[in-house]
Amino acid sequence: MRNEEVFSVRGDAELIARAGHLFESAQTEFLCAARDLKTWSQPGARPAVRTRMRAADPADFTPRKLLSPVALADEEARAHLRLVRSKGALVRISRSPLQHETILIDRRVMILAGQETPTGREYIVTTSQILVDGVHSLFRAIWDAAVDLETYLRRDVPHLDADGRMILKALASGLTDESAAKRLGVSLRTYRRRVAELMAKLEADSRFQAGLRAGELGLPR
Repeated sequence: MRNEEVFSVRGDAELIARAGHLFESAQTEFLCAARDLKTWSQPGARPAVRTRMRAADPADFTPRKLLSPVALADEEARAHLRLVRSKGALVRISRSPLQHETILIDRRVMILAGQETPTGREYIVTTSQILVDGVHSLFRAIWDAAVDLETYLRRDVPHLDADGRMILKALASGLTDESAAKRLGVSLRTYRRRVAELMAKLEADSRFQAGLRAGELGLPR
């Protein structure tokens, strides 16, 4: 990076080209706050950052990711965060409003992501110590009040009534809709409506995913 205290780049490729070395030079602290996991829009951008981070990888280096509940919207995102966590990163969930993405490296560099545009997302990169220190303080305040990923998932358990639990058991048993409806004493139409309602409550896109989500939350089946 040049001697500029603040500069902007357009798109993931330019960010990696002009500021990618900053990820590689991280030594003590890598903090990331984001609303969701969609900031890195270019397919090669996320792997490029991961490669540079692995190149740094000092023994006492622990990345911290602070995310909103929006980041847990689907099973793929949850699985990704569990993988990140299994590799040593700390992941916390906060209900405080978070923007697209803010990255702080060793308390000396900050990268702010703007909204996606037809010409690519704009990023602001700064080494201004006043700006970095101010955002760092905000990050730590929100981080301290946030909840660990697994704790949040366990706490975020939807309430299922007796009918919901029975439908979940019917889904787990592999019964056809007709057989399950007959066993529960409801019409086929009612059964399918209740299955749809259950999937919505479990934030599941499929019946199979509903079963996975139920197991993840420790719900009785």
